[in-house]
Amino acid sequence: MNLDPALLRTFVAVLDTGSFTRAAERLHLTQSAVSHQIRRLEEQLGRPLFQRTTRSLAPTEDGEDLRRHAQQILDALDALESRFRPSPISGEVRFGAPENFVGDRLPTLLCQFARSFPSVRLDVRVNMQLDLRALVRNRELDLAVVMTPEDSDEGTRIRQTQLVWVAAESFDLAPGRLLPFAFFPAPCINRHVGISALDDTDVKWHTVFTSPSQQGISAAILSGLAISVLPQEDVEPGMRIVDGAYGLPPLPKANFTLICAGEGKTPAVQAFGQLILDLSQEIALRRAPARKKQR
Repeated sequence: MNLDPALLRTFVAVLDTGSFTRAAERLHLTQSAVSHQIRRLEEQLGRPLFQRTTRSLAPTEDGEDLRRHAQQILDALDALESRFRPSPISGEVRFGAPENFVGDRLPTLLCQFARSFPSVRLDVRVNMQLDLRALVRNRELDLAVVMTPEDSDEGTRIRQTQLVWVAAESFDLAPGRLLPFAFFPAPCINRHVGISALDDTDVKWHTVFTSPSQQGISAAILSGLAISVLPQEDVEPGMRIVDGAYGLPPLPKANFTLICAGEGKTPAVQAFGQLILDLSQEIALRRAPARKKQR
């Protein structure tokens, strides 16, 4: 049986309004057209759907059953149409983020955004070395995710992370050696926080490795070459947190913060910003069970 969705929509309209006349007004049809469609639906189903009197109109038991199924079908069709309806939003979105913010989830979300907004051109830059604040300030980017101090009121805070000292599980410091460190180039909050903390101690240290990529810093740590500063959730197998060891002081928390260029965000930029906020919430929910297990 192939039921016409238009007939189901008319049926639901009659139930919602309680009248063929009001249903006709809602659907911009004539009353006779509404009556004809209900009659066709009853003929297809082989049973009456309404109990009619001169003063009332009520669904039969079959009509009540059909109401539930018809509403589910219409809701699904409306959702399907909305999903594949061409978006009126167009323009360009220029976005920047550090590597350790999005991981391998970003390409999938970019594809989702591109399908939902095919008329929007994306320019995405993911790099630990870029001065994303300067690029946003100079209007070279529309929005970016940056790391900010825990007490910062800049932008929109989307999640918080604990910074920690990290070394390889096999890391060993020979007597008399300076403590070796690997850092991202400036400007980088990991570097700034780490060096500021070291400057407030008597630890004898030096920088032995600098890399603009997350992969490079991870390789330096895992090889046992150096200690570095990472968000706690970026600690990989083969690494260990060494807070308190070698005279290293505790480190503060930091925020991942969304910043935008100016006040006049376009609809495309607003839509992409919401995508980033949704991604952040998803990441936080996914990591919550892992944090509970660690406790």
